Amino acid sequence: MVAGSSPSTPGCDCLAHRFGNAADRPERRPRYGSDISDAEWARVRNLLPAPAWLAGRGGRPEGYCHRQMIDAVRYLVDNGIKWRAMPCDFPPWPRVYAFFARWRDTGLVAELHDRLREAVRRAEGRDQEPSAGVVDSQSVKADATVALASRGYDAGKKINGRKRHLLTDTLGLVLAVAVTPASTTDRDAVRILLPAAKKYFRRLARIWADGGYSGHLTDWTSQHLGVVLDIVRRSDDARGFEVLPRRWVVERSFAWLLRSRRLVRDYERRTETSEAVVLWSMTMLMSRRLALQHQGPVPVPAA
Repeated sequence: MVAGSSPSTPGCDCLAHRFGNAADRPERRPRYGSDISDAEWARVRNLLPAPAWLAGRGGRPEGYCHRQMIDAVRYLVDNGIKWRAMPCDFPPWPRVYAFFARWRDTGLVAELHDRLREAVRRAEGRDQEPSAGVVDSQSVKADATVALASRGYDAGKKINGRKRHLLTDTLGLVLAVAVTPASTTDRDAVRILLPAAKKYFRRLARIWADGGYSGHLTDWTSQHLGVVLDIVRRSDDARGFEVLPRRWVVERSFAWLLRSRRLVRDYERRTETSEAVVLWSMTMLMSRRLALQHQGPVPVPAA
């Protein structure tokens, strides 16, 4: 057992328990399907961003350990509950929300997400920085709490709500996400999404997209970003469902996101919160994948 851990939270050696005031608080035993497992924690804990107080940037030590807080946020994202419906064995919901909001506003959730993506790509034998990606959008209905200024009507999908724009690598891992009113066209959104992604991923040279991104946009991405936008079109003779090359990757990513019930609709007042929930959902998927990749072969029982 590592320093700072206890029988109630095996493997929990987070900084708040070792240096903060969380030692006096009651422990909780992992009990929900969304809780981070010991195998996941072993892979994730070294990738967590260091708290500001420990890095000498000021602030006070956390009152609850990171593993407790991450479990609480994962529970909310996975089960789609209200903040005030947080189970009583988690820290109080205002503290969990404050943790979520701080990680959203300071970019810590994006930092953890990016570190996990790089670790997954290395485990798959890929370069940690991708050279190709896939882009698409998904329109979802918005809850009544979403302000009119940040929602719109997608006439093509007949949905009143918001639109998620995803840029993924060829493994389906998210490179960039933007949430806009559903009335925003794919061409307008990608002119914001791709330049920001290109600044971070300098090796990015080719992106596959559907027919909604065709037209002058292909020339614009080539001239201004040095990126080839490859349009994958559906055959005119095809009927019913058809798996299209490369495009199915981002469609699968949207399906992964919809496993998190908080993302089935958009309940967030701010688009930044919606983007943070997407990143939290992907961190769950990637941490589980890393844990499986490092478990090794399953022993075969003797005959």
